Amino acid sequence: MLRLFAELVPTLGLGYLIGRRRPSWTRPLALPLVRFGVPISLMGLLLRSGLNWAVLGYAAIAVFGILLMLTITQQQRCQALGLGTPTLQLGSCVGNTAYFGIPVALALLPEEALPVSIGYDFGATLLAWGLGPLWLARTQGQEQAGTLISLLRHISESPASRGLLGALMVQLTPWRADIAALLWFPSRVVIVLALAVVGMRLGAIEPKGEATASRAGLGASLIAKLAFYPLLMLLVTRLLPLASSSRDALVLQAAAPTAISVLLMAEAVQREHDTAALLVLRSTLLALISVPLWWWLLQWFGTP
Repeated sequence: MLRLFAELVPTLGLGYLIGRRRPSWTRPLALPLVRFGVPISLMGLLLRSGLNWAVLGYAAIAVFGILLMLTITQQQRCQALGLGTPTLQLGSCVGNTAYFGIPVALALLPEEALPVSIGYDFGATLLAWGLGPLWLARTQGQEQAGTLISLLRHISESPASRGLLGALMVQLTPWRADIAALLWFPSRVVIVLALAVVGMRLGAIEPKGEATASRAGLGASLIAKLAFYPLLMLLVTRLLPLASSSRDALVLQAAAPTAISVLLMAEAVQREHDTAALLVLRSTLLALISVPLWWWLLQWFGTP
């Protein structure tokens, strides 16, 4: 547990302090990280885990879980609780798996659980950057926005797709093991830098969105992301023939705080970015408590 805080808190804290004093530094650092760092990091992670059907299966579980959660948020009861906007709905299930969840897996779980976490991250990242912009562009009451062509375009342009393409190309070469070993250190460096950028982005957030964001909606989305969605993933994984460490990895990935990509996409479509900012900020701070609690519960009760 101490290793988890040693990996997360100093980097987030340093980034937060820089973001408070130099908020203009965030964007110049974030853009190249998203454009180049995320694909390189994902390439390294995929090659490290071994690009195989098992990893793609974990990615499919992530896609299923997120889509199931989004479907649940469309129900009338959830709408009445405050989950009535696309940003709150997406923020309730799309988590910061790469720059929060992967360090959690490295700190708390055995090494064999790393491919599970990486597979979840890949599936969640691919779905988030493919479906996310279309979902956030919806107007309230619409069932679906955009077309299949738009969805495919967003998926093809996502950092996850570029990382997968690069990993597949390397996998076909006779030097894949050497390249995988070479990329592992840069992948870890990107994770640390991106975690610092997340802290900088959080430090630059001003609480001016409080007036435009529903307190009930923010509270409902936080509970959904940090409590209900991990519980839903736990129930889903119990129906599957998975090892205990694999289930733990999937639940902890689901328990990661709202991804900063939700804020970046909300700013891109100019919809509810203040709400997204508050959701990312509060969920990240609360996750420093809720994720260790989930790990403790998983260890205490066990997953048969």
